[in-house]
Amino acid sequence: MKITTSTDNIKSFGGLNFISAEFDQLQLPALITKHLGERPPQAVFSFSYTIKSLWSIIFSGGDYAEDISTNLKEELIQIENLHVCSPDKLLRLQKSLALEKETHIGKSGSVNEFSKHAVLNALNLDMLLQSKILQPNRLYDFDFDHQFIPCEKYDSKKGYKMRQSYFPGVASIGKQIVYIENRNGNSNVKFKQSDTLQVAYEMLERKNILIDRSRMDCGSFTKQIIETVEANCKRFYIRAQRCGELSRQVNEVKEWETVRIGLFDVEVCSIYYIPFGGEKTYRYVVSRQKNNTGQTDAFFGDDFTYRAIATNDRNSSNKEIIEYYNQRGATERIFDEMNNDFGWKNLPFSFLEENTVYMILTAMCSNFYLGLLEKLYKKVSFVKPYYRLKKFIFRFVTVPFKWIRRGRQKILKLFTEKPYHLLV
Repeated sequence: MKITTSTDNIKSFGGLNFISAEFDQLQLPALITKHLGERPPQAVFSFSYTIKSLWSIIFSGGDYAEDISTNLKEELIQIENLHVCSPDKLLRLQKSLALEKETHIGKSGSVNEFSKHAVLNALNLDMLLQSKILQPNRLYDFDFDHQFIPCEKYDSKKGYKMRQSYFPGVASIGKQIVYIENRNGNSNVKFKQSDTLQVAYEMLERKNILIDRSRMDCGSFTKQIIETVEANCKRFYIRAQRCGELSRQVNEVKEWETVRIGLFDVEVCSIYYIPFGGEKTYRYVVSRQKNNTGQTDAFFGDDFTYRAIATNDRNSSNKEIIEYYNQRGATERIFDEMNNDFGWKNLPFSFLEENTVYMILTAMCSNFYLGLLEKLYKKVSFVKPYYRLKKFIFRFVTVPFKWIRRGRQKILKLFTEKPYHLLV
């Protein structure tokens, strides 16, 4: 085997030039400055440079700010219109965006720390609108859930999984994250959740993003939360928690309908029930399946597993409601991608409010990425809209390139047979 080398200035991540150009074509720098403000005249790097540098690390397969200096600097400085800042500067500017966290005392005396950031959440929504990923005056479906993020940070606290953690509440529309409120790991999922949801709904309403259906798990099953959700959308679907009176009514049902849900036959029925000792009646869509153990349920005296969905939808069939609710699995995919593709499992800072900034900025990156995939898929066949980030980096970003000058033109030369020219 013979080896030869070249001193030509050829770099590896040619696809980043197209990502950088898309960032600018969407006029995101101006939008970022509008929300976060101008930095002092003597400052070399703006907030838009900071965000673009952070996203470039992610799109290069990096995990930490230090990757700029140790692994990626020589690559990134060749990307058109990308002003690369040092790791210290990148971290310092993110810290400067942090807002003071709130402390709330629960009824039992528990100390609950919340980190909110209305400015960055509003910027995220405006990015989605400016990118035309979301459009005003259209109806959307709204999902909300909490994500347990194990982390050994200075101020992280032990959560329900008995590990140090944060426990952010995340609202999404489709695959896009539209609101994040960070919490410390010891916070109960239901504590002040109605306030969190009200803020998220109001922020969407101010942007004329209309909510048709809302979908949540049993962590949102309280009287106050249901009232808040129902006041801000047309229809809701929330997993109900078991109680004695509800179980009694279900136990009295004699006729069950058998429907096919996915790969399984499930028995279903609807009952109408007034929860929380209130006055309003809701529909409960109840499903049951034989359990795998054969063990008898203490409430029902049989070997079925029961589940119920509380809703104000009186028109859809039992099957339609269960199938729609089961699509909440897409939310788990969002958390998986944020943890493993966009850095949530490697939070860079020591404090809750600083990591909130990082989480929202990387959620913006995820939203930008999903919009970019859709746009690229329409133009080139070697990018698919379902690609995870790692595959996208291998298939699109990693392409040898160099800039050459010909006459008065600066030309991007790519060393590949893939039809990147279709993107111009």
